[in-house]
Amino acid sequence: MAGRTRLQSEHVQDPTRFEIDGRLDGPDGPLGRAGRLLTPHGEILTPAFIPVGTKATVKTVLPGAVADLGAQAVLANAYHLYLQPGPEIVEQAGGLGAFMNWDGPTFTDSGGFQVMSLGSGFKKVIDMTGEGGGEQPLGDDAIAEGKDRLSRVDDDGVTFLSHLDGTEHRFTPERSMQIQHQLGADVIFAFDELTTLHNTRDYQVTSLERTRLWARRCLSEHNWLTAQRRDAISLWGVVQGAQYEDLRRKAARDLRALSEEDRMSGGLGFGGYGIGGALEKANLSTIVRWVNQELEEDKPKHLLGISEPDDIFAAVEQGIDTFDCVSPSRVARNGAIYSLDGRYNVTNSRFKTDFRPLDPETENYTSQYTRAYIHHLFKAKEGLAATLATIHNEQFIVSLVARIRRSMLDGTYWEFKEEFLGRYYRGTQHHLAKSD
Repeated sequence: MAGRTRLQSEHVQDPTRFEIDGRLDGPDGPLGRAGRLLTPHGEILTPAFIPVGTKATVKTVLPGAVADLGAQAVLANAYHLYLQPGPEIVEQAGGLGAFMNWDGPTFTDSGGFQVMSLGSGFKKVIDMTGEGGGEQPLGDDAIAEGKDRLSRVDDDGVTFLSHLDGTEHRFTPERSMQIQHQLGADVIFAFDELTTLHNTRDYQVTSLERTRLWARRCLSEHNWLTAQRRDAISLWGVVQGAQYEDLRRKAARDLRALSEEDRMSGGLGFGGYGIGGALEKANLSTIVRWVNQELEEDKPKHLLGISEPDDIFAAVEQGIDTFDCVSPSRVARNGAIYSLDGRYNVTNSRFKTDFRPLDPETENYTSQYTRAYIHHLFKAKEGLAATLATIHNEQFIVSLVARIRRSMLDGTYWEFKEEFLGRYYRGTQHHLAKSD
């Protein structure tokens, strides 16, 4: 409370501001909008894709190249930077941006994803049938085949073993806030428990209340740290609730109420919201709509872990402003390439003598190299292969979302969506049919 009172007396406010430039019109009343998020380190034109630099680097790519490909911000992982090199080192360097020589806006997530991924070993987005192909969720104690449970959740926080050296550590909402303040990003996220679609509804209910109470503690600690340190950091709440409409809506209403309550008592409240949690791809649009119908319209919304083109269009229509995902760089390191004519794998034998760019209609640094050359680099296991493919894929998704923004403002969104997705997924099927 002392931190809140001090903030109020000194007229300290959330350092970010969100403005809406235009709205998406359509027959079903979509919530989409084009806007701009103003942060202490610059403006982000939205919708925007935020590349992931997990350990303060977008893997294989120089920070300058990330800026050159059009990225407006990067997102790093609090869990990984806590383990290595440690938040104290990043703080001594002047914060995340200075540490990685990135002068634009930065985001950090809370470490909540690791609670689930280390705990059960499942991917973030998993089908309800599970990896084993059964018809029922596997249950609250399910662990992915071949994985060990490395974390345990209780009402106070999570205890986990480092994947690096096996040492034991503990995150609480307060500790997550302390770490993220030391990292010094413009936008940080509240500590939450990320459940899987294998968890029972009863567990989802319990987890949702735990996440709500953790969010309250995050607000309190964030206010205190801001008052003590004079940090210009925006804290965003994270909405969970899996695939259940009543739980998603309740989670959104609860976070909104917490934010309003905090501001009324002199705190900063939430500067925006992240939508997280495991969900079925087919229900993404519906779930995002449930949530955004409950949250304040004038607050920015971030969708955690989404980058596939159809998912991006679906989410933008329901009011998502920013996205992040490791997928463009991760698949690039395995030779998977995005193009206007679909996704393909450049390591396939048919590209050995293909002397066209990765995508003849996409201009980026990689465009000066041929498919044949990049095919050769992958086969020769040269590091440059991953660098060139990652630059291309990140630029492809960043520019796609920028084109979506332009189409929303000039009134051509629906035509652009139909043309782009039709061509992209027809091409993907064509490439699949010709794969080795």
